[in-house]
Amino acid sequence: MKKTAVLVILFIFPIVAYIFFASGVNHFGKLPILTERVGNIEDISPAETLEDKITILGFLGRDVAHKKGNAFNLNEKIYKPFYRFTDFQFVMVMPMGTEDEVADLKAELGALGEDAEKWKFIFGNEQQILDLFNSLKTDLSLDDDLSTPYVFIIDKTGNLRGRNDDEDEGTKYGFNATSVAELNNKMTDDVKIVLAEYRMALKKNKAIEK
Repeated sequence: MKKTAVLVILFIFPIVAYIFFASGVNHFGKLPILTERVGNIEDISPAETLEDKITILGFLGRDVAHKKGNAFNLNEKIYKPFYRFTDFQFVMVMPMGTEDEVADLKAELGALGEDAEKWKFIFGNEQQILDLFNSLKTDLSLDDDLSTPYVFIIDKTGNLRGRNDDEDEGTKYGFNATSVAELNNKMTDDVKIVLAEYRMALKKNKAIEK
């Protein structure tokens, strides 16, 4: 009996725990849609799209050097664990004129050990950036340099996902990239939920096809 109990603790329980956490299910439900059909990034960069992608959308603003810490936090806590998923991407919306600084930032991200290919930076004018941000319909705002520390989860149909019962904020539209704790304790879980939703849908469709 003791050997059986040890085996359960050592092998079975970790597997069950892994399945539970890997499923990304928080509160045993889907991550709510807070805004339907946000503006598409194709209006800024025709080569890129939010369609059929799970996107982490951010606005780093004109002062790229002072936002590197946010980017590195996101790279370590969100990009690194999830970038291997085929339909996952980061999109940072940048003001025109920051191209050289962004090239340096992307090189630094790539030097951290992961392929930075899914870090995508698009460049727009002030009105384009404001229009896209305002389409999120959040209770947040951009700073004067067109930046915000918050990043947003956009699903494959272009909907903003977030929390409508967050214990701290009530409705939570975005995640503060300056806070490693928030990325660890909230955003990671919520990204898992959205990824799990599409994995389960994919498995269901494959089962139907068979």
